[in-house]
Amino acid sequence: MISLAGRDIAHSWSKFVLTGIGLGLLIGVTLTMAGVYRGMVDDARALLSNSGADLWVVQKDTQGPYAEASTIKDDVYRSVRGLSGVGQAANVSYLTMQVSSGNTDRRTMVVGFEPGQPGEPGYLIAGRRLLRGHFEAIADIKTGLALGERVRVRRHEYVVVGLTRRMVSSGGDPMLFIPLKDAQEAQFLKDNDAIVNDRARTAANPALNRPGVPGLIDSINASQTSNRNVNAVLVKLTDGYPPDQVAQEIRRWKHLQAYTRAEMEEILVAKLIATSAKQIGMFLVILTIVSAAIVAFIIYTMTLGKIREIAVLKLIGTRNRSIAWMILQQALGLGLIGFIVGKISATLWAPAFPKYVLLEPSDALQGFIIVMVVCALASTLAIRAALKVDPATAIGG
Repeated sequence: MISLAGRDIAHSWSKFVLTGIGLGLLIGVTLTMAGVYRGMVDDARALLSNSGADLWVVQKDTQGPYAEASTIKDDVYRSVRGLSGVGQAANVSYLTMQVSSGNTDRRTMVVGFEPGQPGEPGYLIAGRRLLRGHFEAIADIKTGLALGERVRVRRHEYVVVGLTRRMVSSGGDPMLFIPLKDAQEAQFLKDNDAIVNDRARTAANPALNRPGVPGLIDSINASQTSNRNVNAVLVKLTDGYPPDQVAQEIRRWKHLQAYTRAEMEEILVAKLIATSAKQIGMFLVILTIVSAAIVAFIIYTMTLGKIREIAVLKLIGTRNRSIAWMILQQALGLGLIGFIVGKISATLWAPAFPKYVLLEPSDALQGFIIVMVVCALASTLAIRAALKVDPATAIGG
């Protein structure tokens, strides 16, 4: 039995292979888009795992600290620490910003943490942990920073003393860890010019600058230049205590919002990246339709080029089912070449993307099945054209 796919490969292999490569690059883009979504979900889960927390205590009526702004006082952790089931409770500060090193600006999430408490990087791949209370930093390797390099955050410079890996925000920005006090200053305190202007306004206000109340204006100025705010309290529970129960106690008695790991993952995955997920889904649908159109056009064109051969087959008594199967073979062979090229391409260029691209084997398997189904459906147009060929065409020329 003559195989149309085998005949094309033997007599016009360059056209068939180049078509497969073109289709493969399109499939590679499709697999990469799926990997981008998987990477976003993995970044969100990595953020939660790396924090080392079981509960996130944030400002009431907010979904902070990652999805919304959250500001609470830095003495809240003391009352939280006294609750039953709480093993550790520590303040943490998050600030996404551009940090500069030399002539390069890098977008990072600056994390202020307390050494030995939840929020600290779980492991280092180089260097050491923070030993000083100020002006030292630990950086994720995605920042491009090296040990000993200086990086500027707001008004101060920090020396990178440690490096870590896969410490990223929900948006994929690499993290820079600095002492909590420094992070509070960087996030909440005003710049020097703003402080001078505020002091001038305070001095010009008769209600705040009373001649008969010495020290009042100094106290007000001191309150304007000190900061007692953080974004969240990370809580680590002792073994045996259900997170839902402790979170309910915090919501009831502390007038704060508390989220378990499952609830925080729901916020990050189902809400924070929901729009991006829908957009990626639309791209996947469009790419699938485009792939089907390309395969249908190529197979149809190749089939029309073999009208005489198909007519000869019908003239000698070849059944329609056999002719349809040969065209289907051609489409599936093209899809197989395209998938192999696409999988290899996606694997090669995924590490070059600025954000994490996670290519899971299950997605590749589903992609292979979809490619085969799309190719099979796309071949129906060519099969219908082949089955309508009049056997007399083989004689009439």
